[in-house]
Amino acid sequence: MFFIMNSNKMFFMFILFFSTLISISSNSWFGCWIGLEINLLSFIPLINNSNNILSSEASLKYFLVQSIASINLLFCIIFKMILMNNFEMNYLLTIMINSSLLMKMGSAPFHFWFPNIVEGLSWFNNFILMTWQKITPIILLSYLFNKNFLIIIIILNSIIGAIGGLNQTSLRKLMAFSSINNLSWMISSMMISENLWIFYFFMYSFLISIMCFMFYMMNMFYINQLFFNNLNYMIKLSLLINFLSLGGLPPFIGFFPKWIIINFLLMNKLFFLTFILIMMSLIMLFFYIRILYSSFMFNYLKLKWMKIFIKNKMMYFINFFSFISILGMILSTLFFL
Repeated sequence: MFFIMNSNKMFFMFILFFSTLISISSNSWFGCWIGLEINLLSFIPLINNSNNILSSEASLKYFLVQSIASINLLFCIIFKMILMNNFEMNYLLTIMINSSLLMKMGSAPFHFWFPNIVEGLSWFNNFILMTWQKITPIILLSYLFNKNFLIIIIILNSIIGAIGGLNQTSLRKLMAFSSINNLSWMISSMMISENLWIFYFFMYSFLISIMCFMFYMMNMFYINQLFFNNLNYMIKLSLLINFLSLGGLPPFIGFFPKWIIINFLLMNKLFFLTFILIMMSLIMLFFYIRILYSSFMFNYLKLKWMKIFIKNKMMYFINFFSFISILGMILSTLFFL
């Protein structure tokens, strides 16, 4: 559907997946760095589309940012090898390695490139950027991190992700800030355990894939399109369910991983961090509900040429995923029985 017909894109997709495996299975920092470089060079042909000026600009920006982060990472790795026993320098280099990995995944305060690049990509490329491209940096971050530094980064991610999305009209930028906010939960889960991070990441990818698939299917890029289009009521319901699930509202499945993370953070006595994460989640829910409100309430424009015809098979997919989202809490409580 997105790239299956194009053999070039298939080739680059394969290298993209393969490069992540190189990085996370490498037993040296150099191997990790090589994996990151291959990953960068395979993602650029995927996002570069000669018909779209914005995508060419996005691919160039992405290349520059990732190159700077890679150079910084390589520099720190070499220095760390030279200054093995110097404690003060090691402390500083750990923070620098963390910073370059955070820059690679688009985390605050190195996030300024992220919404700009997201704006120039298709929904499918956005999905890869928000999910698959975060795997390598987070796993490398779990090998070597400074706890106090990461707690500050988590708070920053949470606040910037929530405040930045408030005045956005573009759905892509909104999803980018949502991704920055979710990154704070991901880093928190990574600090607790890698298994918890895998679980949270899987849930987040599942929800993001549904959102990107729905927006791609309806060809939507801005909030006002939601109230210009006379959407099918089932699509509106699916949007409601999946947006609230992404926000982490209790009856839906998106709340379950957040619930576990909150549990562990409280066990580790990180009360202030938990408070910030929960408060910022409320702001996220506010602007998700704002989108849903416009989609549900403004049904006044009856434009004949704006009708959406969706193949039945696709609707079955969406309804099935929405059903999983609703049943999420029932399934999750079964884990505790």
